[in-house]
Amino acid sequence: MELRQLDYFVAVAEEANFTRAAEREHVAQPAVSAQIRRLERELGQPLFDRNRRAVRLTAAGEALLPHARAALRAVGDARTAVAELGDLVRGSITVGSVTAHDFDMAGLLADFHREHPLVDITLGTDDSDALVDGIRSGRLDAAILSVGTDLPVGLAAEVVTDQRIVAAVAGTHAWRRRRGIAVADLADQPVIALPVGTGIRRLLDDACAAGGVTVRVALEASTPQALADLAARGLGVAILPESAATARPELHAVVLAPPLRGRLVFAWRAAGPMSPAARVLVGMARRRLRVGGPA
Repeated sequence: MELRQLDYFVAVAEEANFTRAAEREHVAQPAVSAQIRRLERELGQPLFDRNRRAVRLTAAGEALLPHARAALRAVGDARTAVAELGDLVRGSITVGSVTAHDFDMAGLLADFHREHPLVDITLGTDDSDALVDGIRSGRLDAAILSVGTDLPVGLAAEVVTDQRIVAAVAGTHAWRRRRGIAVADLADQPVIALPVGTGIRRLLDDACAAGGVTVRVALEASTPQALADLAARGLGVAILPESAATARPELHAVVLAPPLRGRLVFAWRAAGPMSPAARVLVGMARRRLRVGGPA
């Protein structure tokens, strides 16, 4: 039994006509007929009833059809797997990241490179809004980015960290003994924040807009650590992840109301094509995060 015979058999069964099946397979009609007769001799059963105007399957043909389709599908899957392996060996991936994060991106890329040394890797940094656009457009295969409670539309992700966003002040600030403040209280303070386009800045801006609050962002910095440095020198109230505030003993973290919560995620496009190399990288990242859990 040959794959070509099964291919011709399925074509005749679906077209109910030898001539149309031959046209579909781009061969002469006698070639199709000859291969079907060889298959029937091998099986010892007629597969088609040729006595009617329309070619119909016999009972034996009906029994063979699902297995023939499954065999052809398996062969197609095998060819695809081999082709994808070739693409993976010499493919490329493009990854993005926010400037500061708690995910071992270098370790992930190093492990990937050891397994697939001929795949080109490009790594760049940007703000979260630009990274989201890059994933959606296909310019990026994956990225580490900051989001709020809801994941941006069109993205799938594994959580890296999930923590409160707090206001951090120096030990000389009037709020140094406060446990909590309202977002509205920020209106009277110089605020130190990440730039527009970052996930935490979006959380702050959305909270202010929802409460009808206008704040003055006196200083901007590109990383939570830089925000903490500025706040520690008494230059204002820094809005940053709780871990960045508590890591500095000279800072006091104040809880915001309504509460703000930020997540750092490893994200990729939820739907659409994904290269073999990108699929492997995403799988490696997901296994790391699921084994270790969110940081």
